[in-house]
Amino acid sequence: MITKKPTLKLIYLILTILLVLSFNAVVKASEVAPDAEDTEDSEGIAELLAVDEEVEKEAEGGSGVKSSEADVLTKAQRIVIELNNDNTKRVMDDFEYVLVLGYAPWCPRSAELMPQFAEAANSLKELGIPLQMAKLDADRYPKSASLLGIKGFPTMLLFVNGSSQVYSGGFTAGDIVLWTRKKIGTPVIRINSVAEAEEFLKKYHTFVIGLFDKFEGSDFEEFVKAAKSDNETQFVEVNKAELAKVLFPDLKHSDLFLGIVKSEPEKYTAYDGTFSMDKILEFLDYNKFPLVTRLTEMNSMRVYSSPVKLQVYVFSDTDDFKNLLEPLLDVARTFKSKVMIIHVDINDDNLAKPFLTLVGLEESKHTVIAAFENGGSSKYLLESEPTRSNIEEFCNKLLDGSLSPYFKSQPIPDNTNASVHAVVGKNFDEIVLSSEKSVLLEVFTPWCINCEAISKHVEKLAKHYKGSSNLIFARIDASANEHPKLQVNDYPTLLLYRASDKTNPIKLSTKSSLKELAASINKHLKVKDQAVKDEL
Repeated sequence: MITKKPTLKLIYLILTILLVLSFNAVVKASEVAPDAEDTEDSEGIAELLAVDEEVEKEAEGGSGVKSSEADVLTKAQRIVIELNNDNTKRVMDDFEYVLVLGYAPWCPRSAELMPQFAEAANSLKELGIPLQMAKLDADRYPKSASLLGIKGFPTMLLFVNGSSQVYSGGFTAGDIVLWTRKKIGTPVIRINSVAEAEEFLKKYHTFVIGLFDKFEGSDFEEFVKAAKSDNETQFVEVNKAELAKVLFPDLKHSDLFLGIVKSEPEKYTAYDGTFSMDKILEFLDYNKFPLVTRLTEMNSMRVYSSPVKLQVYVFSDTDDFKNLLEPLLDVARTFKSKVMIIHVDINDDNLAKPFLTLVGLEESKHTVIAAFENGGSSKYLLESEPTRSNIEEFCNKLLDGSLSPYFKSQPIPDNTNASVHAVVGKNFDEIVLSSEKSVLLEVFTPWCINCEAISKHVEKLAKHYKGSSNLIFARIDASANEHPKLQVNDYPTLLLYRASDKTNPIKLSTKSSLKELAASINKHLKVKDQAVKDEL
């Protein structure tokens, strides 16, 4: 079996897939059992998150849900229809808009999403949105799940006149409300008075504001198109400058205007481009994140898909980050829309470790600053103190392309009297490329199931050729060491670097026997001073 090296692109892909599997409400966390039968229709189904049971536990001194949460869920259970094999088709036929949550009682992601779904149901009801919300225990009712196209847990689908579209918004109640309103005809909130503007500010902290003389014309139409296309940010429209100033105090225009408001030090950003949907969405993509973005499981997918490809990650604990925040904000202002600054809690293994592994610092507990080309193959490490000036210089070089890529390496080992030399990233040049001798290099990884057998072959070959003065044997752990001249994706790999041509190593078959490997070595090299050895 051949084991592939987890390259940077592959790790990005794996990381993305893991995060999608964990948090995207449209991707399955576990397969629906196709052969489960519904034999207990008469018993009904527990209410949303078993509200009555939880409230009872709380009354008994248990660790049930908080009373406020229980109130939300109790209210929601009167709004959200519980689907089953008998009523699913009827509900789909009776309502123009239906938002369905497919879940399983034992699924932790379903449990996390349920309260948000319930809160969203209450909010949408209060807003008077013509939408029926429904939930389906897809594990218990696989026939209904199949009818709706639910293949895993949790899944959210919006049905419009019986036709479904996959939910693609965030995972909070506010995200669900925002996405749903946009999809069924309310992509923009119109504000007509100061009181409405002030009330709006109590509910929304991030939004896009558009000021128009009239709610018509090509500029306004492009604004609305952008609002419909975006799934994450609330759009609001006004036709009076005094209303716009309530929402965007930095307003310097009294006519056509667009800007984004965020709850951070860099709160107000004005748009100065043409009013086209694509340009507005591009402006939003580059400006919707805070100057220093805190990576979470909830926003990770949006961060990874950001058009800002140069991303500097600051891995630190909470206390160290507090001391770094002001210098980071200063640097982020300098490189706004060019370099994205992202903070990751170094103690969060799910988020931090995949990146730290790429630079060989997965066990570090001290601040680490690294940069990655989003979707690319290069990585960079700040190897000096994380001061403002050093971080700024690091970003400058990253931006102008003069920063040297980082290649991880274990410490240089002592190879005295070693029959097979240990090669690491830092001594690869010395032992392999710069040596006047020919080198047979074994490239392995700890997770490779076939590497152990090849290692034994290499050790026997090293013993066999011990008397040679122009051939050395070496091995490198590719999971912990890198070098720009070592590009190997299959493990184990055997490379023969001839003294006469170190730039074109010969790849030897790892399926060969000892005698076949020895024959290959003798074929390509003239081995000097080889003592007589036991038969291989």
